[in-house]
Amino acid sequence: MDRNDPMEISLSDGANDIASNSSESNSSRDKWKKAEMGTEPKRIMLSHSEIWRAIDKLANKYGMSPSGLARRSGLDPTTFNKSKRITKESKERWPSTESIAKILNATGATLPEFVRLVGDNDALMHAHKLPLLPLETAAEPGLFDGRGFPIGDDWDEVGFPQSSDADSFALEITGDAFEPLYRDGDLLIVSPVSIPRRGDRVVVKSRSDGIEIGCLVRESAKRIELTSLDGKETGMAIDLDDVDWVARIVWASQ
Repeated sequence: MDRNDPMEISLSDGANDIASNSSESNSSRDKWKKAEMGTEPKRIMLSHSEIWRAIDKLANKYGMSPSGLARRSGLDPTTFNKSKRITKESKERWPSTESIAKILNATGATLPEFVRLVGDNDALMHAHKLPLLPLETAAEPGLFDGRGFPIGDDWDEVGFPQSSDADSFALEITGDAFEPLYRDGDLLIVSPVSIPRRGDRVVVKSRSDGIEIGCLVRESAKRIELTSLDGKETGMAIDLDDVDWVARIVWASQ
């Protein structure tokens, strides 16, 4: 839905009570204070930027990108893309009531918890922005240099406050190929500079097979040997001549 007026949320009536009411936009702070004092129902006005910021922070809180949150909620993966937030006519596009209800249900978050994210700006503003790609597209050309560092303009971003590695990047799991360990929408934080050791989970980019994820068994002068994440497939060997880069998975949302 495309509107220019703030969105009003009632904290007492549940996730579906979200309505437009521009006439009260200037008194939203007073309404919130009065609500805390018990003098009227708890309602808060959310601007366009605030509602989208809350969605971004909800996704980040639960270890997902906005597109991962959309998929987890049964929505089109592009529902929360930044490009969808403004129309071609430069009008503000608002998330629907149904979309908000679905993301709350998917994460288990409450409506008051969602609203509190609006006022908690520091965590997202100071989070380290990591380059983000869906795993299914990571094997495409022009996305990494020869050392496994992200390049090009086709990357999205995700906030990750725990990262101290300025060169790390995020890959978003798509589909069910890595269940039960990784589910659709989970994020993998990958470091191309962290030296992988035996038993570490790694991402390997090969010229012949694209992207592989597994547990490192050994790396010799001629090949890299992996096991599958569930340990059922062993002895997966990739010749070093076929390897573009190897990067260690340092964190995963699970």
